[in-house]
Amino acid sequence: MTELDPTAGQTVGPFFGYALPFPDDEHLVPPGSAGSVRLHGRVLDGDGAPVPDAILELWQADAEGNVVQEPGSLRRDGHTFTGWGRASTDRTGHYSFTTIVPGTSFFALTVLARGLLNRLFTRAYLPDAAGDPFLATVDTDRRSTLLTTGDETGFVFDVHLQGDRETVFLSYPRHKR
Repeated sequence: MTELDPTAGQTVGPFFGYALPFPDDEHLVPPGSAGSVRLHGRVLDGDGAPVPDAILELWQADAEGNVVQEPGSLRRDGHTFTGWGRASTDRTGHYSFTTIVPGTSFFALTVLARGLLNRLFTRAYLPDAAGDPFLATVDTDRRSTLLTTGDETGFVFDVHLQGDRETVFLSYPRHKR
């Protein structure tokens, strides 16, 4: 077998405002509905500056811990929970999802932003997730980068793309870094 030379990667983006957003993309459940919470935070670069044009996608289990397999994620009907959403950051790097507390201990997130060669995978763990088997495998000095904090509306999770507070990112089989 002949060894092939690697080719250059292509950065993610630019994102075109007319192509990716759709109505209520960040609302997995209607805001203010029974049991709704916010998962929100900021995406920051290695210097701590906001990333104003990132996109985050969220996947999560329902309140009972079941992986939802309902069609229609792009057509919110106001009552069917599909477990998927997409949110863009604003000029201050802030994003927000309206969702429910998952029956598992985490939210799964994908981050896409300019300058990244591939999307990044991470998890945002609930504050009481100390017993989670995967989280226990993360070095104790890095574990805090995966933990949300609570506030009056739900959970706060900042994503640091680089630097001293860099979020732990995950690698999956066949995922190129």
